[in-house]
Amino acid sequence: MKRKIGILIVSVIFILAGCHSKNEDLISGEDMLELSSTTQQKGVTNIERKLVKEGWIEFESKDLLETKKFLSNALARYHGYVSSDREHKSQGKISRVITIRVPAKDFDHLLNEVSGIAGNLDNKEITLKDVTEEFIDIEARLRTKKELEKRYLNLLDQATNVTEMLEIERELNKLRSEIESVEGRLKYLTNKVSLSTLTVTFYQYVSDDSEFGRRFKHAFSNGIDNFIWFFVFLANIWPFAVIAIVLIAGLKIRKRISKD
Repeated sequence: MKRKIGILIVSVIFILAGCHSKNEDLISGEDMLELSSTTQQKGVTNIERKLVKEGWIEFESKDLLETKKFLSNALARYHGYVSSDREHKSQGKISRVITIRVPAKDFDHLLNEVSGIAGNLDNKEITLKDVTEEFIDIEARLRTKKELEKRYLNLLDQATNVTEMLEIERELNKLRSEIESVEGRLKYLTNKVSLSTLTVTFYQYVSDDSEFGRRFKHAFSNGIDNFIWFFVFLANIWPFAVIAIVLIAGLKIRKRISKD
């Protein structure tokens, strides 16, 4: 049954293609893709290169807050944004890792500014990936699939029974799923090309007291405070202390007289 339906669809496609030109041959989806890709390859040299640029930079900072403020101001000037911001604390060191997305045309300007405030760089790495060929291939595949989708829609309009309609709709659903996948990949590549990525890692050394040292300092400080408060307490109750001493002394004298 499926074979018969497939033959019917091919026949209808042949008829539809014949309506445009008596001498035009039927082109399958795979043939269309191959033809479209070949046509596009002829004009590769005239197409702007699609480049994905990424960079990593690491340096020591004297003040983490000031460095972060500088990056925020630079991003505002170059219309970039922070895609991730992480802070890590280790023994004697605080590190901050900020991932930045910035328009590709401003990537080098931002990198130069950050390098300028960094002074001595611990690490600097720039990668450039050419995705022109993949970009062209995806666009060609997308055009081919959308053209095939139009043909299926024409077939659907000309279907004469439910069986044909169901078969064509099934193929359409598969094709539309493929189109969405290709469009998603194209959107991803477009984003990577238009916005470059710069990961900035900067750190600051801090004094490292041991846990015992911190506790000892805290306890010593509390001891001093308590000692002061003790004398403050005595100063507040000295009249009662004098009365207590007099009473105790009187009781002792009375007890001694009683024994005599």
